[in-house]
Amino acid sequence: MWNHISGSIPKEISNLSNLKYLLLSGNNLTGPLPDELGYLPNLLILQVDDNNITGQLPKSFANLQSVKHFHLNNNSISGQIPSELSTLPQLLHFLLDNNNLSGHLPGEFSQLSSLRILQLDNNNFGGTTIPPSYSNMSELVKLSLRNCGLQGPVPDLSSIKHLRYIDLSSNQLTGMIPTNKLSDNITAVILSNNSLSGSVPSNFSGLRLLQKLSLDENKLSGSIPSSLWQNVILNGSSTLLLDFENNLFTNITGILDPPANVSVRLYGNPVCGGGNALNTAQFCGPSYGDVEPSGSSSNSTDSCPPQSCPTSEGYAYLSGSPVRCFCALPLEVSIRLRSPGFADFRPYIYAYNGFMTSFLELDRYQLVIDPYVWGQGPRLSLFLKFFPQSNENNISTFNSSELQLLVSLFATYSIRADDIFGPYELLSFTFLGPYGSVYLQLPKSGMSKGALAGVILGSIACSFIVASILVVALIYYKKHKQSQLEVPRGQTSSKVPIKTGSVKDFSFEELEEATSGFSITTQVGQGGYGKVYKGVLANATVVAIKRAHQGSLQGQTEFITEIEILSRLHHRNLVSLVGYCDEQGEQMLVYEYMPNGSLQDLLSGSKNSLSLTTRLHIALGSAKGILYLHTEADPPIIHRDIKANNILLDNNLNPKVSDFGISRLVPITDGEGASTHVSTTVRGTPGYLDPEYLLTHKLTEKSDVYSLGIVFLQLLTGMQPISHGRNIVREVSAACQSGMMLSMIDPSMGLYSPECIKKFMALALKCTHDKPEPRPTMLEVVRELENLITSLKDSGTAPSDLDASGSGVSLGIGIALPHVSSDKTAHDHELGEFMGSNLISGVIPTIRPR
Repeated sequence: MWNHISGSIPKEISNLSNLKYLLLSGNNLTGPLPDELGYLPNLLILQVDDNNITGQLPKSFANLQSVKHFHLNNNSISGQIPSELSTLPQLLHFLLDNNNLSGHLPGEFSQLSSLRILQLDNNNFGGTTIPPSYSNMSELVKLSLRNCGLQGPVPDLSSIKHLRYIDLSSNQLTGMIPTNKLSDNITAVILSNNSLSGSVPSNFSGLRLLQKLSLDENKLSGSIPSSLWQNVILNGSSTLLLDFENNLFTNITGILDPPANVSVRLYGNPVCGGGNALNTAQFCGPSYGDVEPSGSSSNSTDSCPPQSCPTSEGYAYLSGSPVRCFCALPLEVSIRLRSPGFADFRPYIYAYNGFMTSFLELDRYQLVIDPYVWGQGPRLSLFLKFFPQSNENNISTFNSSELQLLVSLFATYSIRADDIFGPYELLSFTFLGPYGSVYLQLPKSGMSKGALAGVILGSIACSFIVASILVVALIYYKKHKQSQLEVPRGQTSSKVPIKTGSVKDFSFEELEEATSGFSITTQVGQGGYGKVYKGVLANATVVAIKRAHQGSLQGQTEFITEIEILSRLHHRNLVSLVGYCDEQGEQMLVYEYMPNGSLQDLLSGSKNSLSLTTRLHIALGSAKGILYLHTEADPPIIHRDIKANNILLDNNLNPKVSDFGISRLVPITDGEGASTHVSTTVRGTPGYLDPEYLLTHKLTEKSDVYSLGIVFLQLLTGMQPISHGRNIVREVSAACQSGMMLSMIDPSMGLYSPECIKKFMALALKCTHDKPEPRPTMLEVVRELENLITSLKDSGTAPSDLDASGSGVSLGIGIALPHVSSDKTAHDHELGEFMGSNLISGVIPTIRPR
């Protein structure tokens, strides 16, 4: 999982008759699913999500009589769902959301006697109805058919006693909402964005576990019964959202006095109109979507002396421990719940802790969930910290056998699924401190050593985990072998024994041979860190080798950071790390080679003749790479040194952001979803530095937005950020205020659309606002650039027809950006570029039925 595997899935896999787990998530796989996969008699999990799989679901999959999990979401699988799959006796989870499926929903699926989750969001079953037979799915826990183009009535699902979560939103459902009472286990009913009529039935009252009732954007009318919140029983951590926005409600029966943890939304209804006797004003303001809460289960240990627990090595005080201020080293495991059966995790934290610790035979206090984060889907990422049992003997780490057992249970997917929490996927292990040097031997079990080795190594050798082990080992090595790191070049130092997966550990001799002895003829660049050489590896791969100056070897932090970050970041607009060398007193990083150098080289070159379209594509690609860092990296990352020199260009002038040596991790967002800042010593390049960051030392994602805005101004003008006392932001702003904006445009651009230039300039100036608040987010930047490129294509104006004179065109500094639409009719799947990615790469669209 989560590598760069490309091509199609080979049919020869079907020869592995004992295969139980086929886990290929998050790669670049293309082509159809081979029919031959249907002849794997022992297959339990088929997990091929987040790829580019096309074609139809093979009918041969009906032969997989042992399969329990189909996780095929986020691909481009098309055609009809085969009704033959209704004969699978063990199938628990059927996840095919975000594909191109069409036709009708098979009514025969009601025969799936074990099915717990049916999740088919964002497909196109246009014009068809939800089969009434689905009310017979007696074991169903979650039904999610959001945005599928479905018509007809809402089915009566009241007979499904285990049902917890229903999402039928963004379809074309009509008629009235069924009046029979739903299961007492219901946590969420989401019917928004349909054409439902009639009134709110009383069956929604008295649902003790209900967290979310979304009926907004329909044609519902009459009165809203206040019994919906008067009869609900909520504990301190529970919330209830009742969304009735944009309907035709005229009244509320009963008293409008919902508890503090109940939110009622009435915006867009006649009941909010003037002259209404009810005091509804507090519920009638517009909302801006749901902010799903994230947080932590950890408790305060402020009373414990901080100097007594070496937090720099990963140790932490274990709150809730019977031994006060017990300091221990946790094993960190990151997982993601693929399809949880609730909308708010807070009431279920205690239950999840009990479920997990009971299975692992641990005490409750030994598990801390810190933090948990909601992502698209919705899916829930959990960062689990498992602590050793507290004791009076100050044994504060797991021993090797305990560590092995925990790793094995997660890596082999041996932790049973629970209906409310749904299936999980393993994202990473993090081995801190002394755990990094523990040799994980294969335990004796019913599974052969070879089979278990394949599963464990296949799970933990993904790039994120390798990066974690690598960083820990390098930090440990730095602390305990510092004297050996500072040996002169050419003398041998002891080398850290590191096993790598996607990032190769090169020997000094290999890189020396690749560069003809680091010949001056192979040097292609030089910076403060060192020199960059073009090299050709033994397998004929062309690479760029960044070799540290002897005096730069004390920059071990940057060296570790760049390996750590790049080895687990995979996006087509980020430069890829091929490997590294850390021997003979050397620090070298090996990257994919970018034949067109940097954007700075191109803009300052004598033969620069980039068209407006090319410049926009460079801007968009750069923004997508940074958007990935801000929203998809786990945890998110602030680059901190965006500049034209750090945007490299391949053969086709596709941009890739590089140089992560001084990047910083973004702190977890607070409970309101707002990002907090990082307080840090100012680092970066003059001319590109965010003024607010320079003054306050508070670093946020908006600091990267500012720096990228400077790059946009360079693309427009060809100027340097600072040159001969001229500041690019002041120069361009002054020209815009005086109506001379087009006089600033790079004359080598050729013919262009003044309207497009005007909008691009407005975006650049908004990005470079002195204060971070008015700046757009990176997502808004990407959307605006996509709109610009689309409008340029849709205009059908040939370059020769464009007016380059610029007469009569001006741009005021206060110009507002045009409305940005997120609607897209196409699916943009670039997942697989990140280990355990929570979001679709690039723009995050509202997916419309295809």
